[in-house]
Amino acid sequence: MVTEPLTLPRLVATTREISPVDALEFADPANPLVWTRNGDILVAAGPDLLHIDVGEEGRIAAIADLWRAFSQTADVFDEVELPGSGLVAFAALAFDDTSAAPSTLVIPTTVIGRRGDRAWMTRIRLMERPDDIAEPGPIAFGPSWSASLGPGAMDPEAHEGAVRRALEIIGSGAAQKIVVARDVVGTVPANADIRRLVRALAEEYTDTWTFAVDGIVGASPETLVTVRGGVVSARVLAGTRGRGAHASDDEAITAELRSSEKDRNEHRFAVDSVLEALRSHTTSLEAGDAFALELPNLWHLATDVRGELDGGASALDLVRSLHPTAAVAGTPTDRAVEAIREIEPFDRGRYSGPVGWIDGNGDGEFAIALRCAQFGAPDQGATRTVEAHAGGGIVEGSVAEAELLETRVKFRPIVDALA
Repeated sequence: MVTEPLTLPRLVATTREISPVDALEFADPANPLVWTRNGDILVAAGPDLLHIDVGEEGRIAAIADLWRAFSQTADVFDEVELPGSGLVAFAALAFDDTSAAPSTLVIPTTVIGRRGDRAWMTRIRLMERPDDIAEPGPIAFGPSWSASLGPGAMDPEAHEGAVRRALEIIGSGAAQKIVVARDVVGTVPANADIRRLVRALAEEYTDTWTFAVDGIVGASPETLVTVRGGVVSARVLAGTRGRGAHASDDEAITAELRSSEKDRNEHRFAVDSVLEALRSHTTSLEAGDAFALELPNLWHLATDVRGELDGGASALDLVRSLHPTAAVAGTPTDRAVEAIREIEPFDRGRYSGPVGWIDGNGDGEFAIALRCAQFGAPDQGATRTVEAHAGGGIVEGSVAEAELLETRVKFRPIVDALA
């Protein structure tokens, strides 16, 4: 049997400059598509042009290849030429190729963007069809709401057992680090305006990537990869402490964090995994010195990585090489993922998977989906499901009580915003 080659539709993207607007007002209240940090923002408005779910093994590679094919045949007219203008797609990718949750690529009909004092609107259509979808307008915000949350499949007692099991695997020599997560679950009103959660996170955690893509919403401090004009960068986080009540407390906390052998080992595993994944795609690559990254509720050990790309890899190609890093899976990666499947009594879905955007040149920004909640699809009932996860890296010397406290600190941004 001869299989006919797949013919993809050709796309046309047109970007024009506009006066600055409150872009979030144009997003879908039930399922917003948003990427923002420090006031810079991309928002999808109106219906999706294409919504592509991939659920089989090798899903990131499939989406990367699919986007490359769309980009190579697209006609792009861009009078703005800023990061995020022109042809753009959003992606939310599952942590595990065995996940029941698909990895998703969304190509909107309209994108509203802003960087600094410049704003734009991009319209994307199929080449064979006219641009006959009306330009979207602002949508009034719905009333305030709150979630009802409770323990999930892994309560604190179960988490203690999970940490013990991870330490047994590490003690056997099969792994050096395993990231163990736990969950909280609940519901929100069926008509909840999810943009309110996006705005609350963006205003409280301005230095993080606040995102909402296909039902996953959060504020992640960890840049998986940024590609811009042939330069690749990443920010690696591993090692965590809660903030102190006073500045003097923070000084002692950060000094202890930087000197902790357990945290320095955990951080080194994460940095090494990123360098190893990027090395084959770069002509030069360097990692800066580790530093204490300050967030409103905690401190992280952080290292910035930067390199010059070689070979024209796209942001999605690099996501494929990088994910999962030691920061969200462990070391070695394959054995750590096997352990996670054994230990965790739930499917992570998109939690700790890559989330972000990519343009027609292959440039883009992807974070790791942390400090986030995953919303079920709206239905005809009175409520909509929501689940959140938080985890920590287990290494030799980890203590279950301390790991549980770390997850509580990491839950705070999303749980407080949902309350």
